[in-house]
Amino acid sequence: MAHAINWFEIPAKNFERAKSFYESVLGITMVMPFPEMKYAMFPTDMQHGEIGGGLIEEKGWEPALGGALIYLNGGEDLAIPLAKVEAAGGKILIPKTSIGANGFMARFTDTEGNIVAFHSMK
Repeated sequence: MAHAINWFEIPAKNFERAKSFYESVLGITMVMPFPEMKYAMFPTDMQHGEIGGGLIEEKGWEPALGGALIYLNGGEDLAIPLAKVEAAGGKILIPKTSIGANGFMARFTDTEGNIVAFHSMK
């Protein structure tokens, strides 16, 4: 097994609001491979071993403040996307915090009520 994580999905109550949040905070454009669904994928190159994920609004998918915690790639320095969280409608729960030799982390809630985290080495 190369990675413990293969794919993740973040639930949304308001798909367009959530998609706008992640695109704004991460400076990305999410791909919508299934036009009949409210589903968007974070950019990834799975052919070269990158781990990807999606954003979904569908019956039975509920945002949560508990459960598994997803750490998104904060890029070179997670302070950059973290600085955009509150302007995009989220809330910072734990500011950029050193985790020693493992880099830095920060936690926030998105516009849907999910707790998500960023990780970076700087």
